[in-house]
This record gives sequence, structure tokens and C-alpha cells, in this order.
Amino acid sequence: MTAATGAPARHAIPGPPAHPLLGNLREARRDPLAFYPAARRDYGDIVRFRSLGPLRWYLFSHPDDIDYVLRRNARNYHKGIFAASIVPLVGEGLLTSEGEVWRRQRRLEQPAFHRQRLAALAADMTAAAVATAEGWGEPARVGRPLDVAAEMSRLTLQIVGRALLGTDTSGAAATVAGALPATLEYTMYRAESVFPLPLRLPTPRNRRFLRARAALDRLVYGIIAERRRTGADGDDLLSMLLAARDAETGEAMTDRQLRDEVLTILLAGHETTAVALSWTWFLLSQHPEAEATLHAELARVLGGRAPTAADVPRLPYTRQVIEEAMRLYPPVWATGRQALGDDEVRGYRLPAGSPVVLSPWVTHRHPDFWERPDAFEPERFAPGRAAGRPHLAYFPFGGGQRQCIGNGFALLEAQLIVATLAQRYRLRPVPGHPIEPEPTVTLRPRHGLPMTLHERSAA
Repeated sequence: MTAATGAPARHAIPGPPAHPLLGNLREARRDPLAFYPAARRDYGDIVRFRSLGPLRWYLFSHPDDIDYVLRRNARNYHKGIFAASIVPLVGEGLLTSEGEVWRRQRRLEQPAFHRQRLAALAADMTAAAVATAEGWGEPARVGRPLDVAAEMSRLTLQIVGRALLGTDTSGAAATVAGALPATLEYTMYRAESVFPLPLRLPTPRNRRFLRARAALDRLVYGIIAERRRTGADGDDLLSMLLAARDAETGEAMTDRQLRDEVLTILLAGHETTAVALSWTWFLLSQHPEAEATLHAELARVLGGRAPTAADVPRLPYTRQVIEEAMRLYPPVWATGRQALGDDEVRGYRLPAGSPVVLSPWVTHRHPDFWERPDAFEPERFAPGRAAGRPHLAYFPFGGGQRQCIGNGFALLEAQLIVATLAQRYRLRPVPGHPIEPEPTVTLRPRHGLPMTLHERSAA
């Protein structure tokens, strides 16, 4: 199959010069956020990179080719080695499984994310955001900075725990915050390494990862054990997983299977939204005109009260702010697939087994699809301006049948949090503190995001 027709048959995909032994690995690891956009600029929308010896990997940056991999020819592109890098952490859950196993789990979990259920969860989301706003009162009064990245992680973890697992996870924030850096760093190491060292070897990296994973396992198995002990039933995702039975054997999911699904939801469901919110607050602090437009919308629609699900359609600029933040700082800055069989894309031959990187960080800044691509302009997501843009010129939640199952949940949650907190506070970075994205699995602020809180009523 071919992603685009009309191009002459070609064999050599263009790419940068490479070290005879290490290929392009050093540059890709040193600064991927600069390396990949430069490669697209210099070599086009399909770029070849060399790994060790004859190994190659490829970057696809054009929306049509991303659509080809994620949707039109998705059967030939599985997660492959990209899923293998995260399996040591989350196991064989929805994020990493393939084929019929994935389809079964997707069907099972989909009802937890239906629109009607999301509307019912909005009150819990807003209540958690209101409690955060109240908790910020004292730091605001005394001028004590807070790490807003950590605050957003704590808040979204609490919401995911309550909404999807029916569990109070507010006391787990320290455990998750302590474990995530080591697990994300190890996952990125496996994704970048041609021959990662086995976990059984007691290297410092392996030991850090195993300690962090053990802490997360204790948390997740504790949640499962408590639910089994109480027998509490509900319409949350954990209840659905506990009630599920194999169509052929009638057997329930094992604790290990439950662990993989719960840990996937717990981590993916809170981390990406927290990252998106962190960059949203930073970008608003740097663009006072956009911040003023946001405040005007919130005042007009809400008038100081807490938002509800019914208010969300009346807050289009709030959503545009979040969407634009995810364009510039996509929480998952790159994803990947591996070709199962030989293919031809835009006239280029792609051998079976080829890893293909798809990077929102790169495509979201593609000048063919975004005017002033480095500028923060929420208005670019207004309906009239977004209509002519290729669908996968913007894909912070992925695309195709494996698009993030929780994208609606995350957008609703983010809008309610921004609407709640922005009515009460302006956030400003601590002067002189370095603000830099760190490209591990997610795009966290490398040094945290300490900000001072300024109550708007006193401004």
C-alpha cells in the first residue's frame, strides 16, 4: 500500500549524516526536541536515521502519513518495540496490548468514558478543583511559591482515583510523585536503547526502577484488595473490571490483569492531564492578553461561581487555551509504531520491522499547517480557523482506533480545573527559575514549575 500516489518509486529515504558506529543515536538522545524538528526542516516529511550498524528508524511528520500509519494501514503498524519499552512498568494493559486482547479490553472499558457518564463526573472534578483553590489561599496570602506541576499532578491523581477507580487517592500523591521520575526515565532508556540491559542486573538505573515499581504495585494491589474486601459495587471503571468475565471460560480477571489495567489508568489518566495543565498555566503567565480574554469569558459565563458540565460548551476560549497549550507542549511529545511487513510510503520503500516515530512536537510546529507555529495563539482553534486544517496536523491524543480512550475525560477535566482556578488566581513563574521541557515519556517541566499565586480579588 502507498500513503500517497503519484510519486516516483524511490529507494533511499533522505536523512542526516551519521556516526559510523553510533549512527544518529547521540544527537537524538542529547536533544530530541531540537534534533527531530531540524531533521524535518532539512530532509522533509519522511526522514531516515541510523542506529547501530544497519539498523534504521524513521520520522513521519506529514498529517497524511500519520493518518496512514495510525488509521488507513494500522493493521501493518503495531506498537512493537515502543510498547515493549513500557511493558516492564504497566504490563499487558490497554496501552500495550495488541489484537483481540486489546479489542476486548477496549470494549470493556469504553462505557466508563461515555459522554453521559463524563457529565455525571463533572461535579466531582469541580469539587476537587475548588478544594485546591481553597488550599492555595494561604500560600497566596504569604507569597509562598508552589510547584504548580506537582499541584496539578496531585489534583488530577485525586480526580482519576475518585472518578475512575472509586477510590480516595489523595494520600497516594507522595508515592506516585516519588515513583514517577524513575519509571519515566527507565521507560525512556528502554525506548532509546538498542540493547537495554536486563532488569535482573543490579545497575543503579534498574534498582531505582524496581524500587519505584514496587511502590506503585503496593498502591495498586492495595486498591484492588480493598475493593475486593468491601465488595463495594458501582459504575466506575474498577467495578467494571472486577465484574468482567471471560466470554469462553467465565473466569474473572486475575489480580495481575487488574493491576495492569488499574496502573495504566492511574498513571496515564493523571500524568498527561497534569502536564497539559502545567504548561497551560505557564503559557497564560507569559501572554497577558490571552489571560485577560480567558478571564473575561469566565466572568461573563460564570460570574464567580463554580463551573458545571452544562457550562463547558459556553466556554470555548477556555478549551482553545488548553488545546493551544497541548499544541505547543503536547503531553506525549512522541509516539511510535513498528511496521509488521514491507510497505511503501510516498514512493519510499519501508522494510518490515522498521520503527516509525510520530511526533506531535514536530507536526504541531509544521509551518505548512500552522502559521507562526511557535506563537501561543488560542484563537487558531476557533471553529472557523480549524475547519481547513488536516485532521492529524494536531494529535495530542494519538489517532485512529487506538486514540486515547480518555481524551474526552481529560478535556472536560482540564476545562473545569482551568475555569475554577483561573477565576480566583493569576499564576506567575518565580523569577530566574529555569523553565525547560524534559522529553521523557511525557513532556514535564524538567525543574518543576514554581509559581507565585495572586488572588484576583486583591489584584
